[in-house]
Amino acid sequence: MSSTTTPNANFINQVTELADCVGQTPLVKLHRLPVEESITNGATLLAKLEGNNPAGSVKDRPAFNMIYQAEQRGDIQPGDTLIEATSGNTGIALAMVAAMRGYPMTLLMPTNSTQERKDAMKAYGATLIEVDEGMEAARDMALQMQADGQGVVLDQFNNIDNKQAHYLTTGPELWAQTEGKITHFISSMGTTGTITGVSQYLKEQNPAIKVIGLQPDEKASIAGIRRWPAAYMPGIFEADLVDEIMDIDQHIAEIYMRKLAKTEGIFAGVSSGAAAWAAIQVAKENPDAVIAFIVCDRGDRYLSTGLYNVDDTPIDDNTQS
Repeated sequence: MSSTTTPNANFINQVTELADCVGQTPLVKLHRLPVEESITNGATLLAKLEGNNPAGSVKDRPAFNMIYQAEQRGDIQPGDTLIEATSGNTGIALAMVAAMRGYPMTLLMPTNSTQERKDAMKAYGATLIEVDEGMEAARDMALQMQADGQGVVLDQFNNIDNKQAHYLTTGPELWAQTEGKITHFISSMGTTGTITGVSQYLKEQNPAIKVIGLQPDEKASIAGIRRWPAAYMPGIFEADLVDEIMDIDQHIAEIYMRKLAKTEGIFAGVSSGAAAWAAIQVAKENPDAVIAFIVCDRGDRYLSTGLYNVDDTPIDDNTQS
């Protein structure tokens, strides 16, 4: 027997680029949760697992597209510092793409974001600036830094490349994965890039598809989604692409986050619990519907909050309509 092994000269054909791993996430059917919720009318609930992206969230899609398109237009050059205000997932995704493509990255985020998110951004080499006054102040500070010549703001809230990422990828994936049978699409709303991009694509295929957006109610504070003051409403938001907006109670979102993990094995964050709850409400009212919702990220980003160590008591589904 030879003591040496001849390398497989064709192994390179099996190697991919990290950028090619963004998107093409699984769409999985819920089984036990619909039974627990007594859904017997033929409605199908489908979860789009965006935590399977390389940096762990749905924000990998717009992060890559915003940087790539800016490169193609010549808006950014090698060595430029990129700046962005973020509540967490976009910052992690941008830090990953910036590292991948060789840009210094400065991120501004509210101090109340989870430690896991802050550590992830730093792991990718980003400079992190914490802002006590919240997201609106972080957005203002980012723009001031750009005005002072400290870098280029990508501006996820007003950048059409955010929406385009979902028009070009998430929407077509959902249409193909459901073989065109999708009847309802549900997404939490932060920058609104996901919901507007997906909605535009899906409604071009079938205008009858209903699109439901989720925002926190007046008392809720749910990571990654916002109830924006009018002056800070994202410029990419298009109201005519969203058929209904549902207000989400924080306690219910947290309960259904834990239900996803314990009944379906889907370990996700609070906004994903909100989407699961909303999908159940839609399913109960729409027999034979095919309902897809976005699971924005993975639950390991929230372990330090203690939210998974709660023993839930039964809740009355009529506490929210």
